[in-house]
Amino acid sequence: MSDRHLTKNVLLVFLPSESGVDGARSLYDEKRVNPFFTWTNQSLRSLIKQSQFAIPPLSLMILSSVEVEGIEQSICDMRFEEFPWQKKWDLVGISVQTGMAKKAFELAEKLRAAGIQIVLGGAHVTLFPESCRSHADILVEGEADDLWKELLTDLTTGSLKKLYRSDIFPDLGIPRAVSKQSLVKSRYFTTNLIQTGRGCQYSCDFCNVHLLNGHALRKRSVPEVVSEVARFQEHDQRIFFFVDDSINADPSYAAELFRKLIPLKIRWFGQATTTLGQQHELLKTFADSGCQALLVGIESIEPASRSAHKKNQNRAGELVKAVRSIREAGISLYGSFIYGLDGDTLDTPAAILDFVNETKLDVPGINILRPTPGTQVFERLKEEGRLLFDPHDITAYRYSFGQEMLYKPKQISIGAFIESYSELTSQLFNIKSAIIRGLCAPRSKSAVMLFNLFYTHLYSLSRHDLKHQHEKTIT
Repeated sequence: MSDRHLTKNVLLVFLPSESGVDGARSLYDEKRVNPFFTWTNQSLRSLIKQSQFAIPPLSLMILSSVEVEGIEQSICDMRFEEFPWQKKWDLVGISVQTGMAKKAFELAEKLRAAGIQIVLGGAHVTLFPESCRSHADILVEGEADDLWKELLTDLTTGSLKKLYRSDIFPDLGIPRAVSKQSLVKSRYFTTNLIQTGRGCQYSCDFCNVHLLNGHALRKRSVPEVVSEVARFQEHDQRIFFFVDDSINADPSYAAELFRKLIPLKIRWFGQATTTLGQQHELLKTFADSGCQALLVGIESIEPASRSAHKKNQNRAGELVKAVRSIREAGISLYGSFIYGLDGDTLDTPAAILDFVNETKLDVPGINILRPTPGTQVFERLKEEGRLLFDPHDITAYRYSFGQEMLYKPKQISIGAFIESYSELTSQLFNIKSAIIRGLCAPRSKSAVMLFNLFYTHLYSLSRHDLKHQHEKTIT
């Protein structure tokens, strides 16, 4: 028998979210709304996808790079393609995110009914394994870097176990080459995704990163990251995206890394804290190494809200100065806010507008709090009776781009909140402001303009759905 017939085919599946960069859509039946709205929404959904705002699923890139003799792995990104039923699969792995669990379970059951073995992994499985057990043949709990090779080896020998779990985090100091061979390059904004480490030393109550990846910062070696960047650059000349939640969390590490990347002359995006505005030498190194834009989590400029939600890594009074410093270094900024935190009032939108105007933020993102199951804020709102979905049914929680209220704000009625949120986003996002922000951005002017135009549509969709939800609730 040839080696070809002995090969086991493994497919890794990534599911699209309800909205956002996966293609804007109303959460309600589009057939019931104005036909022009439906046509516009569908047309822009297609345009957003074609504009390649999507990036590859890094976790599946990492897993598909694990090499085991006798195994051939592929990635199915269902944002762009249907499930390939025509091919025989020996194992299908589905990455399950909280908010998409119901859709993942439905696909898993359909595949199992067709006789295909299913393994579920991802954040949701790690946090809620018992809720996933009946939907899979195999579960992978935790970071799967080392577990996946063990699982694939067991597949070749016919000795698969029902559970793969490690009680310790993978040592990121061990070199693990990441391959992009399973990706379709043209689908994405870029395939140059780089992760330098995992973990977060902060404990924001609305975030689950420290729960999933620990409070200690675990870092890859600088030479390995530099080598990976050089290797990736050979196959994709587009921009790099450093996916770490806070690329400046360890300033000495970041300084060493980006100094060594300067000769490669890359352009890159990343995520950082506003503390970078006070780290002047590191900020210069970022700019010199090709940093075009950063996402910073401002979350709230209300001291009461920052304290209530354990967002303690920078003081509100320093935010304006920090944002200005970063932009003056020639780096465009996406500033992420959460409106509706416990210290927020109906005066908060005006304060956000003043902050955006004063700092000239290039892309202001206005989010509604998502009480994700497993986070501290979910547990607190559950105890306080403020959740608007069944807290005992984890699949009742879903991700959307600010298109529905999932909780009752503490100091604002739902009706007043929706009205104020709608007014705030209307003032911030329109075609005129999108063009102005693009022209005034320090770098990546076209990307900033496109993002603002993209958000102009998404926030319009958000306002539509929030209004629809509220009307359904009060009638």
